[in-house]
Amino acid sequence: MPDDAAAARAAAEEESAFSHPAVDPDSTAGYGDHPDQLIDFYAPRGGTGAGAAVPLVVVLHGGAWRAPYDRRHISPFADFLARRGFAVASVEYRRGDGTGTSGRSDSPAVAGRWPDTFDDVSAALDALPALTRQALPQADPRRMVLTGHSAGGHLALWAAARHVLPPDTPWRTAAPAALRGVVALAPIADFEVADKLDVCSGAARQLLGGDDKFAERRPYADPALLLPTGIATTLVQGRSDLVVPQAVAESYADAAAKAGEVVGLTLLEDVGHFPLIDPAVDACAVVAEEIAQLAF
Repeated sequence: MPDDAAAARAAAEEESAFSHPAVDPDSTAGYGDHPDQLIDFYAPRGGTGAGAAVPLVVVLHGGAWRAPYDRRHISPFADFLARRGFAVASVEYRRGDGTGTSGRSDSPAVAGRWPDTFDDVSAALDALPALTRQALPQADPRRMVLTGHSAGGHLALWAAARHVLPPDTPWRTAAPAALRGVVALAPIADFEVADKLDVCSGAARQLLGGDDKFAERRPYADPALLLPTGIATTLVQGRSDLVVPQAVAESYADAAAKAGEVVGLTLLEDVGHFPLIDPAVDACAVVAEEIAQLAF
């Protein structure tokens, strides 16, 4: 159990990250008929010449795949990236059913929907090139970086690994995604370790359908089992993260090394879970730099 000081700091970090007003996108497009099948687009602000092509950052929000969290909570981070000169696409997807209303980690809502959450992420990525050409003509699809926070970090790693999924899944692609890379922020990247640590109150197990389905479905959903991808990948992790502990990211990096792939792991001292998406703190600038290193 964390001591009182660590818990208080984590609570203050969460409060800071959620204190920013939601930022409306420049446009929104649907990639399906469900109300959650939407992508918000943020045009780059400043730092680019007229008509200049800019990298595209695709953002997948976190929230333990649970209904109370939607893409609005990460919109200040999307806007932060746009103000750094990136074109940004923030993806919404179906999350777990539930009645939780807190929008925080104490929500009782069930995590994720099988297979809907994965259906949506794969459909969004497949639809993204055409939608981006319409919404953000200045975006350069040859310089696309996928990023996500927490559960969204898991989805980013998973989406980049669709070409190594088992062949009996409709999500599998014939070739790797056209990505410059992935920057996963405090990702739920290894389901076995996350389950042992009871990350987000058993969210990974819930996502896969509960105890009866966890082992059966892990090969289709666990990034640590979908290696190597051949896509440049960096994990950014706070050493003081009490929500998704450092051990989860380290286990994924170790699994990648055993598969013959080098995965970058940037560990930030005195940083917890939420500063990585909080524009008010330095950790968020580190994230933007990690994205830029892959995008440019």
